[in-house]
Amino acid sequence: MPRSEEAAAWFSAVYKAVQEVPHGKVTSYGHIATLLGYLGICLKHLPRAEDQPDARYNSDTVPWQRVVNAKGVISPRDGGTARQEAALNQENVEVEHGSLGERSIDFAAYGWFPRRLPSDDAEDSD
Repeated sequence: MPRSEEAAAWFSAVYKAVQEVPHGKVTSYGHIATLLGYLGICLKHLPRAEDQPDARYNSDTVPWQRVVNAKGVISPRDGGTARQEAALNQENVEVEHGSLGERSIDFAAYGWFPRRLPSDDAEDSD
């Protein structure tokens, strides 16, 4: 999908922010948007590593699985919930199954909601 320079910069900022979510933690789309001021549909368009292994940002370099909706629920999309659950389980994040089939994460145990991105704090100390 061709992108303008502005859109490419936006996608890059989102992917960089998601790379800062620590292993074994999750956050919400809304929190990433709050940290950056935007989020859009960037993660939906993150290339799969199998399709674009040399891409700077792909499913191997951006921990997409660590971002869920504001209720802690894995957003259902094209059968990707099982893939996201499996990726989170590999990080020892427990995914609960609700009575309606929803898959959720306990933010109290696994949430990551800093006021600023760690990279922003590092830039300020330089």
